[in-house]
Amino acid sequence: MVKESGRKLIAQNRKARHDYAIEDVFEAGMVLVGTEVKSLRAGRASLVDGYAFVEGNEIWMRGVNIPEYNEASWTNHDPLRARKLLLNRQEISKISGKLKESGLTLIPLSLYFNDGKAKVEIALARGRKNYDKRQAIAEKDAKRETAKAVGRRNKGMAE
Repeated sequence: MVKESGRKLIAQNRKARHDYAIEDVFEAGMVLVGTEVKSLRAGRASLVDGYAFVEGNEIWMRGVNIPEYNEASWTNHDPLRARKLLLNRQEISKISGKLKESGLTLIPLSLYFNDGKAKVEIALARGRKNYDKRQAIAEKDAKRETAKAVGRRNKGMAE
């Protein structure tokens, strides 16, 4: 069998970047069972309701839906089970220290295979208020308009 190389995206939590202000991002491995890996290789997962939390000296992820593998038998996994995340001690202590601050939460941003190993990108994030969301949308629109104007000017088109 050919060894995989590169990054293959499985699932992405687009709404997280809209609902939260991302402060710090970490890459973590996951403890999975065989049918979960097969389901992920089929490209099936949902990060919408996912979150992570610190319990003791470990970080766990809950609410991430990896559906049952269709071709599996009675050995199938629970789709919404808690999954342990694999990080080194310094990262875990940094995350747990920052989570003690008020208003910070740990959310999954994306799920992918990196060189054949399942990884999750988790972020320390602070929830946004509605006016913050509107301001972020306005800034994004302004950047898009300026990029469009610069592109027209570089092409020599009149505005």
